[in-house]
Amino acid sequence: MHTENENQYEDCCQAFAASYEVSNLPAMREVERTVLGCDYGGTSWTTISQAEQIIDLLGLQAGLHLLDIGAGSGWPGLFLADTAQCDVTLLDLQSGALGRAKERTRSDGIDGRINAVVASGCELPFSNGSFEAISHSDVLCCLPEKREMLEECRRIATDRAQMVFSVISIVEGLPEASYSRAVEAGPPFVDAPTAYGDLLLDSGWRLEKRIDATTEHRKSLTVLVKAFNESAELSQALGNDAVSEARDRRQEQISVIDAGLLVREIFLVSATQ
Repeated sequence: MHTENENQYEDCCQAFAASYEVSNLPAMREVERTVLGCDYGGTSWTTISQAEQIIDLLGLQAGLHLLDIGAGSGWPGLFLADTAQCDVTLLDLQSGALGRAKERTRSDGIDGRINAVVASGCELPFSNGSFEAISHSDVLCCLPEKREMLEECRRIATDRAQMVFSVISIVEGLPEASYSRAVEAGPPFVDAPTAYGDLLLDSGWRLEKRIDATTEHRKSLTVLVKAFNESAELSQALGNDAVSEARDRRQEQISVIDAGLLVREIFLVSATQ
């Protein structure tokens, strides 16, 4: 018998599969260019400037092999490979999204440096110490097994590996009513079992940098709400009811951020021995 968490996770996976189909529509690609500065059909909130920051934080360069977890249709993994000239393994549960990513590698001329693997971030199909650099963008906040994924990342990392990830999380120490509102407005599994600093320490990672990206995230949400309000193409492609529902949810997320309940952060961590 499935638990409530398992049922919710299955629903979340189905929603992501549907979202990748929607994100491939021309109208959504235009929104993505406006919001993030790219048009990969992705689902993370990583902007083009934040993707460039990942390159700097991890020191990505030719000869380095990066594992990008939750890579979907290739954002930001393909950009990282193209810009830094590194090798990248894209990993995601959504085979259709990875198929689109592989198609883009050919048009971008980077096919020889990209590998795509269909698997869960909690059960990585790699041997111990396989990667010297790891990234994932807004994955942990959509995953119930946060500790398990962090432990798996440490297992497949070399002893000198570094990892960069972004995550939306609930501000610590909120009263019950505010916490419940943040859970309702945030991603499907935004509530973490303990603070991320403790999760990282317990799973074999040392915190190097913690960067607040909430202001940029709020800006992206605001631009997205504006597009939902003004784009006739989106209404025609998705239907008025779907657009209204999506707009209202993003507007509530802005309100929750303004109330100081949700944050988006970028972490740089190093493997501990």
